[in-house]
Amino acid sequence: MQNNPPSSGALTGTRVLDLSRVLGGPYCSQILADHGAEIIKVEPPRGDETRDWGPPFHEGDAAYYLGVNRNKRSIGLDLATEAGREVLLQLLEGADILLENYKPGAMEKWGLAYEVLRERFPRLIHCRISGFGSDGPLGGYPGYDAIVQAMAGWFSVNGEKGSAPTRLGIAMVDMGTGLYTAVAILMAMAERNRSGEGQYIDMTLYDCAVALMHPHIPNYQYSGEIPGPTGNAHPNISPYDTFRTRTVDVFIGAGNNASFHKLCELLECVDLVQDARFNSNAARVHNRDALKVELETRLVRVDGESLCHQLLEAGIPAGPIYNTAQVVAHPHTGFRGLNLEQAWYRGIGTPIKFSRSQTTLRHLPPRFGQHSREILAEAGLPQEQIEALLAAGVVLDKRR
Repeated sequence: MQNNPPSSGALTGTRVLDLSRVLGGPYCSQILADHGAEIIKVEPPRGDETRDWGPPFHEGDAAYYLGVNRNKRSIGLDLATEAGREVLLQLLEGADILLENYKPGAMEKWGLAYEVLRERFPRLIHCRISGFGSDGPLGGYPGYDAIVQAMAGWFSVNGEKGSAPTRLGIAMVDMGTGLYTAVAILMAMAERNRSGEGQYIDMTLYDCAVALMHPHIPNYQYSGEIPGPTGNAHPNISPYDTFRTRTVDVFIGAGNNASFHKLCELLECVDLVQDARFNSNAARVHNRDALKVELETRLVRVDGESLCHQLLEAGIPAGPIYNTAQVVAHPHTGFRGLNLEQAWYRGIGTPIKFSRSQTTLRHLPPRFGQHSREILAEAGLPQEQIEALLAAGVVLDKRR
């Protein structure tokens, strides 16, 4: 990712009003922003609550916030006021996308429902992220990553065999929803290129979490057996697990017979290939515990990192288990351009790489309301009106 040059990204010229907060929405808009979209982050009077989700902090903003809000400009706006809603409507002039994650009913209460907005902005794509949608048995309930992980079955398949239900260590429901939402927005933009019309996108954490329950839901649908936790092992493949070596723990994923045969050759235990307990993937899955014992008796004598390089060169998926510091410092992380550094900012760059379209670091994560005045001036508001809105607390350039 280049630093600061004018954007020539794939989404240059796309304008997004991002009313979302916390993680799913901001993660989605950062994906769009990294590829050239103009993101106006519209924050409520107290700001995006993740600004306070620390430590650690940098100049009052939490690292949690900084991690998903680069390449955006911020304006503070009180949408609970009629004047604030009028400002929003002015900002929507020329906007391509409205992204928000208010509780269902909030935008409608303010007279900003999609049915109302499309009359004035027929090309607008209005995307809402909510917990469960606006109707149905769970409709209208607020959604939070861990709660949806629990309700969508993720807790039940995570952890070691026999352990209590366990939350994933990353907020993958929120981030997965952000990824799905970015895809949905791009699809809606492609459709608009054909039809000339915008549309409403209804994204929910619950839908995305259930959709990501693979292979557990298909396994249940075709077997009738309720999946449980398998630790680091895969429910359908063996060996596909963590193993101890003399130096470091490693993960090996020999997902087919050819890979298993190569693994046994490298470990000098080709007799296992002919063992009836291990001569097919189905047999290995059924006897996974016995296979792990057999393999670890060989693995504990070897250097883990060297073995992983040997396995990878032989086409067998394998890797040492690194901590966060090791990942950030790894030479390949740097080679792939994933470490972003500018002034005080440290971040992880976009994983999306194009041959022509560039990604740029145009804006560091904004302070609350940092761009309120310039955004309103660009929207055509006279300076006297901008100052009056700031004085009235309708528009804010610092948190209350």
